[in-house]
Amino acid sequence: MAAKIKKGDRVVVLAGKDKGRTGAVTKVLPTENRVLVQGVNMVQRHTRPSQGDPQGGIKNKEASLHLSNVAIADANGKASRVGFRVEDGKKVRFAKTTGDVI
Repeated sequence: MAAKIKKGDRVVVLAGKDKGRTGAVTKVLPTENRVLVQGVNMVQRHTRPSQGDPQGGIKNKEASLHLSNVAIADANGKASRVGFRVEDGKKVRFAKTTGDVI
């Protein structure tokens, strides 16, 4: 089945500590049904100094969100479900709220 959310899509967080925030999808993990969203769900990781990072310390990074907790943002910035239709012989995704092709 075609992916409803892809890398680069603008999404709205539906649940959790960052509910209502929007961001661009930076990575999709399809086997785990999770996505990484830029600037959302930030967590702190304590890292040991290494050759690649001699300073070490506390680093901020994005944690993944479950696909069910994000939705595509339509042209108005509101959460929308994704539908599929065929236009000119190609399968395209569209926002159910506005009908616009994503």
